[in-house]
Amino acid sequence: MRNILLTVVVMLCVAAYAARAGEPQPYDPQAFATARAAGKPILVDVHASWCPICAKQRPILASLERTTELSDLVVFDVDFDSQKDVVRQFGAQQQSTLIVFKGKGEKGHSIGETDPSAINALLMTSKSG
Repeated sequence: MRNILLTVVVMLCVAAYAARAGEPQPYDPQAFATARAAGKPILVDVHASWCPICAKQRPILASLERTTELSDLVVFDVDFDSQKDVVRQFGAQQQSTLIVFKGKGEKGHSIGETDPSAINALLMTSKSG
C-alpha cells in the first residue's frame, strides 16, 4: 500500500510539472536567476493588456510553448505598465518585446513581431549553447 501511495504522489508531481512546462508565469527575480543558473531556455515576454500586437503574439506564443521542441522553455511575463523597474532592467523600450536567454546570456530579442515563423526562430535560439 505504501508503494502505491508513493507512486501516486510521484505521478502527481510529474503531472503538475508537465502541466507547468512552457506555461507563462509572472516574473520573479529569484525564479529567473534560478532558471538562468540551471541553463534553462528562457523567454521574457514584456506585454501590456491594451496592446493589440501583444494580443496577436499571445496565441502564437501559447501554441509554440506547447511544442515538444520548446517544452522546457521557462516563460516569464512582465507587465509593461505595472513592472516598470523590471522593464528597465531588461532594457525594453516598449511592450510586445520578447527576450530570449540561455543560461547567463541573452540570445536574442524582438519588438512587435507577429510572424509565427520568426517568433519560433527567436525562441529556438534559446536552445543553442
